Amino acid sequence: MHTEPIITNERVDDIPVLLAQLERMGVKQLINKHFPTHGNWEGESLGSVAIIWLTHILSLADHRLNHVQGWVAKRLETLKIFVGQKLGELDLTDDRLQSLLRYLNKDDNWKPFEVELSGNMIQVYDLNPEKVRLDSTTASSHCGVNSEGLFKFGHSKDHRPDLAQVKIMLATLDPLGMPIATEILPGNKADDPLYIPAINQVRSTLEKAGMLYVGDCKMASIATRTHIALGQDFYLCPLSGKQITQEEIGQYLQAVWDGEQQLTTIDYDYADGENKQITVRGASRREGFEREVAHIIEVNGQEFTWNERQLIVRSFAMAETEEKSLRTRLQKTSNALELLKKPHRGKKKLTSVDQWEVSIAAILKRYRTNGLFEINLQVTKHEKTTRRYLDRLPQTIESISINLDFDILESEVKQQINWLGWRVYVTNQASSLLSLKQAVRCYRDEYLVERGFARIKGFPLSLTPIYLQREDHITGLIRLLSIGWRVLTLLEFQVRSSLKSNEEKLAGVYIGNPKRETARPTAELILATFKEITLILIETKNEVYAHLTNLSLLQQRILVLLGFSITIYTQLDGQSFTPK
Repeated sequence: MHTEPIITNERVDDIPVLLAQLERMGVKQLINKHFPTHGNWEGESLGSVAIIWLTHILSLADHRLNHVQGWVAKRLETLKIFVGQKLGELDLTDDRLQSLLRYLNKDDNWKPFEVELSGNMIQVYDLNPEKVRLDSTTASSHCGVNSEGLFKFGHSKDHRPDLAQVKIMLATLDPLGMPIATEILPGNKADDPLYIPAINQVRSTLEKAGMLYVGDCKMASIATRTHIALGQDFYLCPLSGKQITQEEIGQYLQAVWDGEQQLTTIDYDYADGENKQITVRGASRREGFEREVAHIIEVNGQEFTWNERQLIVRSFAMAETEEKSLRTRLQKTSNALELLKKPHRGKKKLTSVDQWEVSIAAILKRYRTNGLFEINLQVTKHEKTTRRYLDRLPQTIESISINLDFDILESEVKQQINWLGWRVYVTNQASSLLSLKQAVRCYRDEYLVERGFARIKGFPLSLTPIYLQREDHITGLIRLLSIGWRVLTLLEFQVRSSLKSNEEKLAGVYIGNPKRETARPTAELILATFKEITLILIETKNEVYAHLTNLSLLQQRILVLLGFSITIYTQLDGQSFTPK
C-alpha cells in the first residue's frame, strides 16, 4: 500500500547560536553545580531546562511560562541535537519552570554561582576590567504590595507610582555593559546604601584592586567614597545639589569670572557608523577646571586621609536648555503677576498688603523665580465723607487702593545664567591616569548601563510587564534574565572585537538598507539575521530525513566572527531521525 510521506518543519532561527553561546559560557554546568536538585527530580537536568528557557526568551522576547512547552514541541528535533535525545516537551512544563525559578531564588546558591560565572567570562574572553558602572532600576507589577516582601511603593523609575515595585541593583563591566553583580531588593529601598554591598560583591568576583567605579550622584555619599578609597579603588561620580550648593559652586566660579582661573575646553569624541573618530563641537562642548581637597575621616578609631579632585564642568547644551527654562519661568511669572492686578468675576479681591504679599510669594515660589523680580506695592489712602441722613451723622470712611509694579532684575538673572550648566564631579584617581577630559568622557558613557536596563525590562529580555505573582518566582526570573543579559553583551563583544581586529565592517544586518555597513552591530541585529532558517523533516518508510535551509554568506560570516563552527547548523542537515 502506497503511503504518502509526512512533511513537517521546525523553525531553527537563532537557536543554535544561542545554545552555542550558553555552552561556551558554561551556564548549564554551573547551574547543575551550584543548584543541586531534589532526589525526585527526573528528566533533563536543571541546567538544561535553564538554557532552553533562556533560548526561548532571547529568541522570542517572551518570558511567559505557559508558552515554552508548545515552543519546545515544535522544535524538539533541533533542541535534541544540542541537549540530548532524551529531551521531551514535558521537561519544559510550567511546573518545571517554576521549580527552576525557586532554585534560582536561593541566595546562598546564587551568589557563588554568579561569582564563578563572571570569573569564567573574564578568563574565557581575556578581559582586563578597569571600570565598573553601578546603577539601579525598578520594575513594577500588578501583584500588589507585600509589607514584608519585595514589592512595595517607592520612587518609580518607570513613572508608575501607583504600582508596587521591586528594585534591581547592578554592577556592569565597562565597556561591555556585562553585569557581574546583581542584587534584588524591596522597591522602597533608597539607592544610597545599595552601593557598598554591590562594590563588595564586585571585589569578591574580580579579586583586583585599582578599579574605577562610576556611578551617579547617589553613589557620591561620603560613606561610599570612603569605602572605595579604603579598598584602594577609585570613584567617579557627580555631586548632588544637597552635597554642594549653587552658592558654593558660585564661590568656585568667582576665580573664573575674575580671570584668575583658566578653563579647559572639552570636546567629546565618539565613533560614528563609519568607525571614524568625530569631535563634537558647539552644543555638546564642555569646559571646566579642577581643584583638589583633602578628606580626613575617622575609621575604626583611626584617621584615614585621601586626596580628592573636584572637577567643575560646564555643559553648554545643558546651560542653553536651562536658560530657556529660566526665560519661560520668568515669562510665566510676569503673566501671573499681571493677572493678579486684573479683577475678574469669581476672583477674591485682595484688600490688604498682607494678602498681596502672600499671593506674590506663592507665584514666585511656584515658578522658582524668587530674587529675580523687584516688587513694588504702591498703597494710596482714600477718604470719603458720607452725607447726613435723618438722625445719622456724616462719617469719614478711609480706604486704600494697592497698585503692583514689578520689574525683572536683569543683573540677578544674568548672574543666575552664569551659574547654569555647571556641575561638580569628584574622583580620587590621579590626573595622570584620568584627566579632566577623560573623566567627562567616561561619565558620558553612563548610557551603557541604561541600555542594559532597557534590554532587561524591554526587548528582548522582556521582564516587564511581569506576569508572575510569587516573589520567589520573580526573583528567580530576574536572575535568569541577568544571565540572558550576559549572553547579549558577549555576542556583541565577540563580533565587534573580531571586526575591529580584521579592520572590516559588516553589511546586510540592516533591513531595508542591505548595503549599509557597520563595525558595531548590536546583538539584536546579529540574532535577527538568523531568522527564517527552517528544518524540513520528511518521514517515509519508517525513516525521517532532514533538510536545512542553506545558510547565507552573511550568516556564515557572522558565525566565523563569533568563533562558532558552521556545523552548529549543518549538523542538522541530512540527519536521519527516528520516527515518533
